[in-house]
Amino acid sequence: MKSTLYLKFIIIYIIFGFLSFFTVGILTSQLMLDRLEKNDSQNLYKQANVMAADYLPSYFQEDNSTRAVHSQLNAAKQYLNSSLWFVKEDGTLITSANLENTAAPDMIENFDPAEIGSDQYIIGDYHGYFTEDVITVMAPVTQGFYIRGYLLIHKPVSYIQQTSSRMMFPVYITVAVIFILSFILLLAFHFFIYRPLRQITEAATQYASGNLTYEIPVNTHDEMGYLSASLNYMSVQLRDMEEYQKKIVANVSHDFRSPLTSIRGYVQAMTDGTIPPELHGKYLDIILFETERLTDLTKDLLTLNEFDTKELLLDKTEFDIQEMIKNTAASFEGACTPKRISIGLLLLPGEVLVYADRRKIQQVLYNLIDNAIKFSENESSVTIEVTARGEKIFVSVKDSGIGIPRKELNKIWERFYKSDLSRGKDKKGTGLGLAIVKEAIQAHDEHINVISTEGVGTEFIFSLSKKEN
Repeated sequence: MKSTLYLKFIIIYIIFGFLSFFTVGILTSQLMLDRLEKNDSQNLYKQANVMAADYLPSYFQEDNSTRAVHSQLNAAKQYLNSSLWFVKEDGTLITSANLENTAAPDMIENFDPAEIGSDQYIIGDYHGYFTEDVITVMAPVTQGFYIRGYLLIHKPVSYIQQTSSRMMFPVYITVAVIFILSFILLLAFHFFIYRPLRQITEAATQYASGNLTYEIPVNTHDEMGYLSASLNYMSVQLRDMEEYQKKIVANVSHDFRSPLTSIRGYVQAMTDGTIPPELHGKYLDIILFETERLTDLTKDLLTLNEFDTKELLLDKTEFDIQEMIKNTAASFEGACTPKRISIGLLLLPGEVLVYADRRKIQQVLYNLIDNAIKFSENESSVTIEVTARGEKIFVSVKDSGIGIPRKELNKIWERFYKSDLSRGKDKKGTGLGLAIVKEAIQAHDEHINVISTEGVGTEFIFSLSKKEN
């Protein structure tokens, strides 16, 4: 970044300044001088014709003396800042009014009135009579339809150049101001664009190298500030995800290692004779129990992975949710009998058809009822209730068990999370059941809520869409 973008802007700024002064100093100055030369020559030509037509013909009528003509020319000299020569048709000088350090010849050598041509003026030293370039215009003086003489006006180009310089001074000031403003613009680019870009680039480099704790300072509320804040948020999310992945790996490793260690230990003990043959049946049941734990954990992980792929295609059909509740509740008879737990069903009359993925919703019901039974005290009850509101069906699974502490309510949806109260109730749980429940309900664009009081019980309520008419 430093060697490319910033350097490019510096180079562009220098080139811009050079071209600006070059354009003004050379091109604009020359254009200004050319325009002034043309304007002054046209003005001199008009003045020469006016004097040649109105004042000078009287000299040939002997109405004006040479002194009077000289006075007129002298007055015009002050007004026009030019030397004026009044000559006869052959170039012989009659009278003149000259600027300082200039003089008129008694007779113009090789005088040719046609040398100016159609341009109305010529620029040069006029036959060597001037030490600098002058603009020369010529107007014929007629008397009685005959040309009796010529009026020549010579204006030094240096006067025009001085005028051009005075007129160019504000232009130079303007260019300098523009250059300063462009420098301020460059500074603004440096502080508001380049530096934030450098910080963002540095952040991207840090994130790529694994340093997710790097934070971009956010000092503005513009697009750059929004981008910086977004990258900071992204780094936090990536950091949380990284920690979450580490936690997942640690939990999975722990949950796999414990049963595998038990299985390995019992098998080895049975193999080397530490456990006598008459006790093999007992320890084989333990090994079977541990393998069931591994099977359940693997199934739950595969189920969550199915949700995580974001490619889950729900096989939505119409089915009776109450019939499913009855069948699912009946499957828990074996789990309820030892604890003398009863399951009460509060259902709506008739069929209640919903539009959802049958297999996923059955899994949701199974996990919620299983949790309710698992955390209920002996000789208690679990209530499953179905209600209808508008276009939604609400299913409630309520137990009167140990409840969930308030501080843990937001954590129960996390994968592998097990509350402190639950750890002594069931060693077989994977900590993935409620995570699967939430993913399944959210996949249907529905909602699930939990209401729990520690020592009183817990109620889970989720919604489903009614059958489409």
